[in-house]
Amino acid sequence: MDFKELHYSVDARVAVLRFQRPERMNAWTPTLETELRQALALAEQDESVRCIVLTGAGRAFCAGMDMEVLRAGGDGERSGPLAEGRRYAFMDRIDKPLVAAINGAAAGVGLCLALYCDLRFVAAGAKLTAPYARRGLAAEHGSAWLLPRLIGPMHAADLLLSGRTLLADEAERMGLARMLPAEGFLDTVLERARDIANATSPRSVRTMKRQLRKARTQTLLEATDLADQEIAACRGTEDFREGVQHFIEKRAPRFTGR
Repeated sequence: MDFKELHYSVDARVAVLRFQRPERMNAWTPTLETELRQALALAEQDESVRCIVLTGAGRAFCAGMDMEVLRAGGDGERSGPLAEGRRYAFMDRIDKPLVAAINGAAAGVGLCLALYCDLRFVAAGAKLTAPYARRGLAAEHGSAWLLPRLIGPMHAADLLLSGRTLLADEAERMGLARMLPAEGFLDTVLERARDIANATSPRSVRTMKRQLRKARTQTLLEATDLADQEIAACRGTEDFREGVQHFIEKRAPRFTGR
């Protein structure tokens, strides 16, 4: 697929989706949003892909909505696939692991995208902000629901009500993202993504992502009952047999996802 504002590549079972507007700090546009949806669908459907990494070209992850788009009178919500509503909630339903490699500034919608990922890594020195209170806006794209669950109610209120900027080290202390050295940052994230893609059972990962989603509204007993059902369902699978066999034989696993 030929993208204009996003670069898509696959290597070692890891799909890398790189926002490709470095001259604008990867500021968000309707085109970039449409291409992200298409690229995620492509990665989700590709059986050779077992982990997906989002990152940005240049010195930013995504600096938020492009001000030229806002100046023109909108943000693209009423056109194309953006009219479907619940702008980024579809990311929460992707069964493959989503990893945010926050290589630089992440603001507004850029931060929201990272919140929808399963794992977030941030380069030392990177700046993050949810600046809505300083723009006369409300917390967008489910961030008021996501942030308290990720970092706790007080930290969430701090970030949203102040609209202040925080650095990577504070983001790590909050539990918002795991900080890694800026030098070699993406290589380190890709190494971890490749480990997930090649050393774990795709079936197990799919199942656990569903468990994590359901756990948000379950009691402990309900979550335990579901776990017992899923463990029983694992017993007859190819991946369970391979999980035991590769451990016994002390070799790399050959999981099929079945």
